[in-house]
Amino acid sequence: MRPVLRTAAAGALALGICAGAFAAEKIKMATIAPGSSAYLVMTTMASLVNQAQKDYELSVDATGAATKHMIEMARGQLDMVMVSPTIYAFMKNGTAMYKKLAAAPELSKNIALVYWFPYGAYHTIVYADSGIEKLEDIRGKRVFLGPPGGGAWNAAMQWIKATTGMEPGKDFENVKAGWSAALQGFQDRQFDVYVTGGIPPYPQVEQLALTSKLRIIGLSKSQVDAATPAQLAPTRVQGRQLDRIPAGIYGDGVVNKEDVYTLGSVVGVGARLDLSEETVYRITKAFWESLPDAAEKATYMKRVTKEYAVREGGLPLHPGAARYYREIGLDIPAGSMPRS
Repeated sequence: MRPVLRTAAAGALALGICAGAFAAEKIKMATIAPGSSAYLVMTTMASLVNQAQKDYELSVDATGAATKHMIEMARGQLDMVMVSPTIYAFMKNGTAMYKKLAAAPELSKNIALVYWFPYGAYHTIVYADSGIEKLEDIRGKRVFLGPPGGGAWNAAMQWIKATTGMEPGKDFENVKAGWSAALQGFQDRQFDVYVTGGIPPYPQVEQLALTSKLRIIGLSKSQVDAATPAQLAPTRVQGRQLDRIPAGIYGDGVVNKEDVYTLGSVVGVGARLDLSEETVYRITKAFWESLPDAAEKATYMKRVTKEYAVREGGLPLHPGAARYYREIGLDIPAGSMPRS
């Protein structure tokens, strides 16, 4: 199933409801650029919730960075956004991109979890005819790691640095662009390496592979087995993990004959803590009860599970979400329990 939501009005049209027929509560969501796993999951969520009930109307804005969205939600400008365990930790501790924002630690107290889901594997993509066959080959090349200053950029940078010792701006050129511009730039061959994250088989990679032969570069199984703890350190940070892109999952358009091991990340849907318990409970319930049918049609939704949803990630659950998970008998880890 492809996400059908584009605006709040689209959700109402899907239900066949005329404007003004009821006063649905508007829920403003934000995620990262179209094409990302986060975009696919969150727009699918909004579409399912809008079709399942009529009291809440979810709309999704897919512009801007998650680091900014989390601040905006904490200030009450948004209701639900994509959250990351790593970025939340930076915000809670006032470090990294939040180092100069004195209010960040206090604002983090108004952020709560609805559910975690896999952001997916970081795909480091090159054209098969580029001569780039391994991570070390990106030296001197033009590389897009993600929008500068964002969580994806930081994760990709740390992975490249740990596995190769190379740094952006020193050993290779750091391409500065947003997600949409970078995708177009890679298609136009304006730079050499495009890093993007998604759950394999990731639709964006499938689309790229329709018109050009691609190669995904990373570590082989033998390289993982021989890697030092320092080389795999980025996979042990909370909210990250070692992930695998199976050989053949993208068909003939991707030339890899062996599995590629790479960095994977956890992200989630967060809600502001001061959004009412009843609202979050009913939205959470509507989403999970509608998901099984959607997952049959959308492969990427099959890895969005209730057990994964409540895993420990350093961010407590919203009381409304926790209420639903308790109601269905799900075990909530201590680290995910709502703030007392």
